[in-house]
Amino acid sequence: MALTKINNNTLSAITGLPAGVGGKVLQVQQQVITASTSTSSTSFVDTGFSIAITPTSTSSKILCIVNLQSVSKDSSINSGMSVRIVRGSTDIGITTNMMYLGWTVSGYITASLSKLDSPSTTDATTYKVTFKNRESNPLRFNSYNGDTSTFTLYEIASWL
Repeated sequence: MALTKINNNTLSAITGLPAGVGGKVLQVQQQVITASTSTSSTSFVDTGFSIAITPTSTSSKILCIVNLQSVSKDSSINSGMSVRIVRGSTDIGITTNMMYLGWTVSGYITASLSKLDSPSTTDATTYKVTFKNRESNPLRFNSYNGDTSTFTLYEIASWL
């Protein structure tokens, strides 16, 4: 490899990032749900998404991304969905009425939520996704045959 000199200073090949530089993805965990999942509850209930991840460092961040495909309602009554990401028993990301389906709205909506978490542990840590309906009528995701909803966790090396 040729080296270039600028003002008599030699530039050499860069083989890695200096110590302390973060942002690198260390691991990825993903769960997929293809079954239609519904709730009529006005309290948060499990979606079926649950992933355990073991961070390699206490300074690692965990990027959580959930995508619920083809969200729909089963009746002509208004509906509002809230989605929440939970680490253990701690809410780390929540939406309030993230989508609203009025009585004249039909069709499907994709609901997404992302959150960057700092669990500060190297112990196995479980993240879950829960959801609820503002009203007490059925609301579902994966409403259309062949839909795939996902929950993905990325361990990100610390910037510190």
